[in-house]
Order: sequence, then C-alpha cells, then structure tokens
Amino acid sequence: MKEKVSALGLDVGRRRVGIAGCDGTGLIATGITTLHRTYFAEDIRKLQEIVDERDIKILVVGLPYSMDGSLGKQAKQVQKFTQKVSAALNLPVDYVDERLTSVEAEIQLKAQKKFSTYDKGLIDKQAAKIILQQWLDMRRQNISNS
Repeated sequence: MKEKVSALGLDVGRRRVGIAGCDGTGLIATGITTLHRTYFAEDIRKLQEIVDERDIKILVVGLPYSMDGSLGKQAKQVQKFTQKVSAALNLPVDYVDERLTSVEAEIQLKAQKKFSTYDKGLIDKQAAKIILQQWLDMRRQNISNS
C-alpha cells in the first residue's frame, strides 16, 4: 500500500500566505484558503490548526527565484519566514521554484471566469495550488523513475 501524502503548499507573501492541500494519494492539489498575515504567533496558530486538521507531514513552499536563477531579497525573506514557521510547527520544508506562478494563477482564474484584480487572496491560494501540484508531479515522477 502506498504511503499517504500529507503536504501543505504555501505561497508566502508579505501580507498573505496562499495555502493548498492535496488528496491522500498525492495526485491532486487544491486551494484551501488564504491566510492574511497579522503577527507571527497568530499566523502560526492558524497554520497549526490546518496542520492538525489535515495531519500534515511536510510544508512545500514556493521560492521566488529571480529570472536569472539567483535568490533575491524576496526569496531570502521567504526563506527566513519559512525557517521560523518550520521550527514553530516542527515540520520539514521542501522548496519549489515559483517563478511566474502568480501569472499562471491569474491565467487559470481568468479561464475559469473567477479572476478579479481585487481578490489578491484568490490569486495567492491558486498560486499555492500550482506550487503544490508541481511538487506532487515531481515527486510522482521521481518515484516512478526509481
């Protein structure tokens, strides 16, 4: 029997964190919610609720590399925040290159007729779904290649 996949995808921003989860088979990522960041302890409390509810075993975080592949200021801020979250929740982290996921999220939402420039949280949630889906697809490919 295959091991259940319990991952939480995060699209970390200064004001919001898009959050996605997956089915236990590790095939499909779905957007869960958007966390509007307040202060760290409260952000952790809300994330811990989701982690407990979904029995999460790993965080999958989008890392915003620069177009040239380097880690810029924003990527370093995401890493710093993620390291604190990882320690507070006692969970390991996998990073996924998230270049252009927000653009892809907007395209997908427009295709679904759900796009609104006023609902940034929906874009963040969709971006988290894309990040987690990329990780699930890479994981499945690695398993099938081994």
